[in-house]
Amino acid sequence: MTGIMRRTIGLLLGLSLAWCNMTWAATPADTIRAQGTWGQVRLDTRYRYELVDETGKETARASTLRLRLGYGTPVLQGLQVYGEVEGLQAVGADRYNSLRNGRTQYAIVADPEKAELNQLWLEVRWIPRTRLRIGRQRITYDNHRFIGNVGWRQLEQTYDAASVTSRPLPDLVINGAYLWRVQNVLSQRQRLAAPLLHLTYTGWPAMRIVIYGYWIGYEAQVYATRSVQTYGVRLEGRRLLTDRLTLRYTGEWAYQRDYYDNPNDFAVQYTHGLVGLTMQQDGWTISVSGALELFTSDNGVAFSTPLATLHAFQGWADRFLRTPPQGLRDLYASLSVRRGRVQVTGVYHDFASDDGNVAYGRELDLVASYVLTPNLSLLVKYAAYDARSWSVDVQKYWFMLDFRF
Repeated sequence: MTGIMRRTIGLLLGLSLAWCNMTWAATPADTIRAQGTWGQVRLDTRYRYELVDETGKETARASTLRLRLGYGTPVLQGLQVYGEVEGLQAVGADRYNSLRNGRTQYAIVADPEKAELNQLWLEVRWIPRTRLRIGRQRITYDNHRFIGNVGWRQLEQTYDAASVTSRPLPDLVINGAYLWRVQNVLSQRQRLAAPLLHLTYTGWPAMRIVIYGYWIGYEAQVYATRSVQTYGVRLEGRRLLTDRLTLRYTGEWAYQRDYYDNPNDFAVQYTHGLVGLTMQQDGWTISVSGALELFTSDNGVAFSTPLATLHAFQGWADRFLRTPPQGLRDLYASLSVRRGRVQVTGVYHDFASDDGNVAYGRELDLVASYVLTPNLSLLVKYAAYDARSWSVDVQKYWFMLDFRF
């Protein structure tokens, strides 16, 4: 990052934080949103301290501040334009490998100091119950397992795309998109040829039904092995057992093959099943769940999700951002307790291979969050991976403040 860019981002961050402080102290939280006649200003600032203690690497310490500032015009004649920029600056500790700064002696914290155009799109609403959006945009489906924006990282993942959302029937939502470029969390742009189709049916009271097909082709040969075609179905629902107890359940299955210029020949499957209970009593909400997520392998190639929000799955220590060639079985259980503005969650994972039943490792994840105001939240988070036959031992710690309106 050049000196000019550093000073520019620093100035923007300083001004925005000063503006936030004045706005927060002097006006209601929804003042900007109320000015619909002139459009809408969106501001998202996030401070995060991340420490990574990984075997074989120097301990990483990353103290970073992210600014995301956007403006959307009012809807005029069925048209709307939205633009958004974001920048990331280290403020304090910057001893970490961002994967772009060359500091390979440190453990990885994939948050490079960059400034970028995050979104710029035109939306057309000329057809009833239909929205067409063209340009750089955020696209997420379901739980982000296949198509996501990687919102945990400081710089998010967005797409240059044409996307459409339509509700032709009250219980049917059709989402489609064509992606020609992805801008990832390292602020790198990769060319794609990727049609997406996602259908959601909510007319059955017992569960929500999703059917999807994703054809993800990477133009550059260096990424050719990431090109995959995936077809799947997802079922999720809940059932009220008593006035205080709710049963939750999710089932998903997908089939994947090589696609586009992928030199490998394979056919693999994905399975995910979850059962949970939620109890509410005297202001407390307690949720427990158990689940199995399975990636199979074929000819040394495992099921993959190249455009997913990977951090949210298979442990927050990020040991399985790349699926091992022998596949992956993730057996996990979670417990979450919420009261008022405070929520605490713990997750335990047991990882093994699909082929050969090789024990990979175990992981414990903990997170606590506190909503201080409607605009300001605090989060502390911890992940510890105990390696057996995959990767190395690692512990990660996070402290984060998030302000947005």
